[in-house]
Amino acid sequence: MSLLVKKVLGIGTAVIVVGVLIGLYVASWATSFPETVAASGSATTTGVSTRLTLQTVAAVGAKYSPAHPDWVSYLVQSHGKWIHSTDYKVPANSDVQITVLQYDGDSGLRNPFLSQVQGTVGATETIDGKTVNAINPEEASHTFAVPEMGILVPLPGVAEEAKDQCEFAPCTMAEAHRTITFTIHTHNKGRYHWQCFVPCAAGFLTGGGGPMQTLGYMDGYLEVV
Repeated sequence: MSLLVKKVLGIGTAVIVVGVLIGLYVASWATSFPETVAASGSATTTGVSTRLTLQTVAAVGAKYSPAHPDWVSYLVQSHGKWIHSTDYKVPANSDVQITVLQYDGDSGLRNPFLSQVQGTVGATETIDGKTVNAINPEEASHTFAVPEMGILVPLPGVAEEAKDQCEFAPCTMAEAHRTITFTIHTHNKGRYHWQCFVPCAAGFLTGGGGPMQTLGYMDGYLEVV
């Protein structure tokens, strides 16, 4: 076998190996999307009430993420259980009440503009029973933001000196947390990307890597149906 043939075979084998590896990576990526969790709905005297309950945690823990137990994350409640997902299904042309149980500490905002509530019904949020239209930028821990829908809700963090802080998800009501509620109004059907804008990824350059860029942790989708 000539040297030229050997080189061609070597290059061809390398190309095949690389192609297989790329295919495996794409297949793994395509099947790693979090499951879609529907908001709960119940009949009321004024129609149907739709609710979505979330929690934010400083560390998701090995139960939900063996590969990244120390990553910051969102979770969603469904039928009384906490699920590690950031893909939520909500009805179109409806009011959706969202409750966030916030267990993480503050990281602070680099842009104070993001501390203002935007796009919610009444342009307000309720924090531990108090209705506000903005928070102190230094107290921000996370945000729930849906840019395409004009929604931005800053979430204040748990005080550093608070007792009984949650170490790993799922966190309980007995542990230190903030309770934030707000209502959004959905319009047209579609798939809308949401994310956190607070640089809260500890251990990554500028706090913007890892969980900040990974579906299932600090960003996801609102499936408006």
